[in-house]
Amino acid sequence: MKVDLFDFDLPEERIALRPAEPRDAARLLVVRPGAELTDKVVRDLPSLLDPGDVLVFNDTKVIPAQLRGIRRRGEAAAQVEATLHMRTGADRWLAFMRPGKRIAQGDRIHFGHDANSCFLGQLDATVLEKRDGGEALLGFDLSGAFLDEALHAVGHIPLPPYIASKRDDDSRDLADYQTIYAREEGAVAAPTAGLHFTPDLFAALDAKGIERRFVTLHVGAGTFLPVKVDDTADHKMHAEIGYVSTEVADALNAAKARGNRIVCVGTTSMRLLESAVSEDGLLREWSGATDIFITPGYQFRTADALMTNFHLPRSTLFMLVSAFAGLDTMRAAYRHAIDAGYRFYSYGDGSLLFRA
Repeated sequence: MKVDLFDFDLPEERIALRPAEPRDAARLLVVRPGAELTDKVVRDLPSLLDPGDVLVFNDTKVIPAQLRGIRRRGEAAAQVEATLHMRTGADRWLAFMRPGKRIAQGDRIHFGHDANSCFLGQLDATVLEKRDGGEALLGFDLSGAFLDEALHAVGHIPLPPYIASKRDDDSRDLADYQTIYAREEGAVAAPTAGLHFTPDLFAALDAKGIERRFVTLHVGAGTFLPVKVDDTADHKMHAEIGYVSTEVADALNAAKARGNRIVCVGTTSMRLLESAVSEDGLLREWSGATDIFITPGYQFRTADALMTNFHLPRSTLFMLVSAFAGLDTMRAAYRHAIDAGYRFYSYGDGSLLFRA
């Protein structure tokens, strides 16, 4: 499909730089097939679901994956930044480097050299491979838990580019850019639909008899990469690591069997379930890397509804929601959201989409 089909104009003032307070006070646009759009707020969610429906959350936890440092090559030095996006070993991460042209295989990079202290004030790495698009494989001098500790000492919360270009990260983002149920460290971007949930909302969902289940997909920085090709067939997705337990798979299969709905909270949990589902439509325990790319025409086998934020034009995520609810429907929904003053992107408002 032509990528231009997924383009739209978004006024700058619609981009949210901070989340709603409290989180569940964010607006929620309800999109049902063949029905009028409905304006709600997130705390209305229990009234929109039935007892026995199951919400599927991604419990990944964002790590401080934005690193700033100095590249040294002989006597030459240059400032560089790295956004870690996928761990490939105890001491190895794939990273998007900026500026990528300053990086070559064999370079040494001293992260945190002029930032917070970490051991001797820095975290050192070697560029093991230089790849296309500014990507590099970094081998760190520390490994395992020692590397994790060092990242927390020198790293920054990797705010999305459309926020980071307007302000620096601060102490508020340490809490704001994390779901209240995050527990499995490894993401470099938040599963942002989950940012709307509060203990009060969980209590209201419990009272309605709506189940909660958790899967893990470590969201990578590739989620923010623009689609630079003209046709979706030419776009390459970056892989992300995920896991679905036997217990969760069985619970979701049981919900389907009794006629209840599976409601994915975020595109990340949906991508993971669609990667894990078998040809027979059943979910089983699953782990591994997924680079699933969902565009209109895709046949969904798991989710009946999707709660998600508003996404960038020409993005793989807008393509996914268009596949789920219909391209014309989503273009109309986004026009309504823009006209009605909804707040967009990671810290913005949400939508509840029912499958077309």
